[in-house]
Amino acid sequence: MIRGHCLCGAIHFETNAAPLGASMCHCGQCRRQSGGIWSSAYVAETDLTITGKVSWFASSAAAKRGFCAQCGSFLFWKAHDEDTISFALGAVVAPTGVTLEKHIFVAAKGDYYEITDGLPQKD
Repeated sequence: MIRGHCLCGAIHFETNAAPLGASMCHCGQCRRQSGGIWSSAYVAETDLTITGKVSWFASSAAAKRGFCAQCGSFLFWKAHDEDTISFALGAVVAPTGVTLEKHIFVAAKGDYYEITDGLPQKD
């Protein structure tokens, strides 16, 4: 069981499913919304239970981002045409049991850091 919550505790989520695609996203949208690199993994949307009121922001024609309107925690990313949902690994209560697989959107990464962990990098 993986459980997580926002900073203020107004939103909780949990899943019994094994998370997939654990990654660090370096895209400009994730950097701006999170203030840095956003780490996430995904499960089938039907496998994630969310309690509390998630506010959704349509960040592009392809996806939306879910956050807590009370504390601002960026918790979810959902593509409109997929049946999966990504959740913030930083919001998961340890131990997560998750191992990062890759870095994504590295072509858009900030110029103030280097990626040196040896994980695969996708432009």
